[in-house]
Amino acid sequence: QVQLVESGGGLVQAGGSLRLSCEFYGTMSSAYTMGWYRQTPGKQREVIGTVTGTGSYYYKDSVKGRFTISRNFLNGSTVLQMTNLSPDDTALYYCHARYTSAPHLFYWGQGTQVTVSS
Repeated sequence: QVQLVESGGGLVQAGGSLRLSCEFYGTMSSAYTMGWYRQTPGKQREVIGTVTGTGSYYYKDSVKGRFTISRNFLNGSTVLQMTNLSPDDTALYYCHARYTSAPHLFYWGQGTQVTVSS
């Protein structure tokens, strides 16, 4: 069983920065691909970026160069550092853990709101 606890988020002006954290509670964290997703009302949840337990990274094109995922490879916790935010980044952000070799095993954090004002 895995529990993901997020922190951070809030209100920021356009052009500003925010940092989201996700604590991983469970075992075998290195077996999980950690990721960040976001969702706005009426839209599907979309992936922002992921990092495997061996350090392979993926980023959605629209956040490349602005968002950075950092992972603690010992305990699985991750940080999403967001810079140069725009109102289009306003969403509910979720931490995600997927068992890399068994993708049907996954967990979500509770979500944290990010609001970017213009």
